Amino acid sequence: MSTQSANQYPPAVVPDRLFGDDQAETRWRARFHAPRISVPEWARDAPDANVYVSNASGVWEVYAWHRATDSHRKVTDRPNGTLHATPSPDGSAVWWFNDTDGDEFGSWVRQPFDADSSAAVKALPDVHDGYPAGLEIGERVIAVGVSTDDGSELFAKIGETTERFYSHPDDAGIASLSRDESLLAIAHSEHGDSRHPALRVLSTDGFGSVAEKWDGEGKGLSALEFSPLPGDQRLLVLHERRGREELLVWDVRADTETELEIDLPGEVAADWYPDGRALLVVHFHQGRSSLHRYDLDTAELSSLDTPAGRIGGAGVRDDGTVEYSWSSAAEPAAVRARATDGTDSVLLESPGERAPGSAPVTDAFVEGVGGQIHALVSRPLDAPDGPLPTVFSLHGGPHAADEDRFSAYRATWLDAGFAVVEVNYRGSTGYGSAWRDAIEGRPGLTELEDVAAVHDWAVESGLSDKDKCVVNGASWGGYLSLLALGTQPARWAAGVAGVPVADYIAAYEDEMEQLRSFDRALFGGAPADVPAVYRECSPITYVDAVAAPVLVLAGDNDPRCPIRQIENYLDRLGKRDAPHEFYRYDAGHGSLVIAETIKQTSIEVYFALRALGLR
Repeated sequence: MSTQSANQYPPAVVPDRLFGDDQAETRWRARFHAPRISVPEWARDAPDANVYVSNASGVWEVYAWHRATDSHRKVTDRPNGTLHATPSPDGSAVWWFNDTDGDEFGSWVRQPFDADSSAAVKALPDVHDGYPAGLEIGERVIAVGVSTDDGSELFAKIGETTERFYSHPDDAGIASLSRDESLLAIAHSEHGDSRHPALRVLSTDGFGSVAEKWDGEGKGLSALEFSPLPGDQRLLVLHERRGREELLVWDVRADTETELEIDLPGEVAADWYPDGRALLVVHFHQGRSSLHRYDLDTAELSSLDTPAGRIGGAGVRDDGTVEYSWSSAAEPAAVRARATDGTDSVLLESPGERAPGSAPVTDAFVEGVGGQIHALVSRPLDAPDGPLPTVFSLHGGPHAADEDRFSAYRATWLDAGFAVVEVNYRGSTGYGSAWRDAIEGRPGLTELEDVAAVHDWAVESGLSDKDKCVVNGASWGGYLSLLALGTQPARWAAGVAGVPVADYIAAYEDEMEQLRSFDRALFGGAPADVPAVYRECSPITYVDAVAAPVLVLAGDNDPRCPIRQIENYLDRLGKRDAPHEFYRYDAGHGSLVIAETIKQTSIEVYFALRALGLR
């Protein structure tokens, strides 16, 4: 085993292996190494030209797939990986976002579909680098959004001319381009709330405003896609007028709208069928998702009968075939195709062995001060009777949710003998607008009230050993973990925080502007406006109360949870001689390198085992 040097901070221990049993050691690593693949995106006017991302090389990179010849080719080859790419409408080129070592700051590049990355050139040389804020590629119009510390700028290239047509200090982005390229929808937060954006549709002939839509304070609108039909100016929009995310169709030219009353619990999103007469609806409810077809002429909703689990992306081909990714906690992900006759088969399989399966999740519904809390619970398949050491794994976001999906990370904790509890606390999506927005003005502390209620349930139900509970998470989950260690010290025997917010005021000073805008909306202003709220909700405020051992992992180039504010927190732990370890890596907000992910997972699990006296 080795240790990793991290400035003056106690280095994290990197174990040579996690398990003494060779079969168990091989199994957990195989889940990470098993090749995975995203749902392919095909070129609009050349559907044989497809782009997807895969970890088949050991790093998440972009691949091109030509369906007619069934040839696959790796497009990008960068040390820290590449995740964002799209084909041009005519299939002649692949666009991918080129940042530096995971810092998310850069520009879009373009290369011929059949060439390697040495042929890549900056796609829009007249547009400066920044954080991405949307991209729409047409035959005549290309629109791109860029965010910097100065705010948001939106650019369009028409012919040989590139112009900036919009700028604002607050968050804004490119949303959708109509099929005939005459209209461009943008999202903006000129009203001061980037968490609940408004929509504006502009004419690409001069970029004057054609239509506006804003539902008022606390009610966001998200443009999904314009109709795929030329001359059809209908825009599919998500709204939350009745307290949850639902769909409407906005005919922009006629300035009329139709709210779609889809009788399903939970929330929905959708995309168009190619004929513009139906929608492919993705339904989210209690940590699971399913696919449906909604006929716009008859308002008939029909299920596509996918099994319980998580849909990780979906689209409809010209012949009506629905291609989608599916997994569950027990079953690894697969990219599948469902034909119009109901036949369902595997569409794409990556080379190599399929990942070993894992344990299923069950549901827990716990009453909390803010309402019923939904949690997903996993037990090791060979667990003995009685309370178990338990990891309370807190998701990032905060506007996200834990789901019944396959996770090599969760499976490793289970293999190590831990129960795993994933809490969809207030702030999570999929449970309505009020649940998502309940953390406004008091983020962090609100979520932890729900975590405490679920922790009480887990101990009282006999699931969890109260003396062997670990709080764990990354990004917002890392923030919550550090905050929990300081505000709930009696509950936790150890804490693991990946890429966390640790000192919120310093984080605000250093983070990307898109997140500053988000934080202003969430906290009720900047730190200068509401300093008491930032202090109350910052982990560093409570660092002197931390009693359990702490492991922190952070990336040098992280623009979301910058390194300086993490070092501030570690400095305070060090002054107290509080037990802690630190792992620092050369990437951004997480890693796309599989070997690095395996290393970090082994560090985390081994740290928890040692902190609980199990090793």
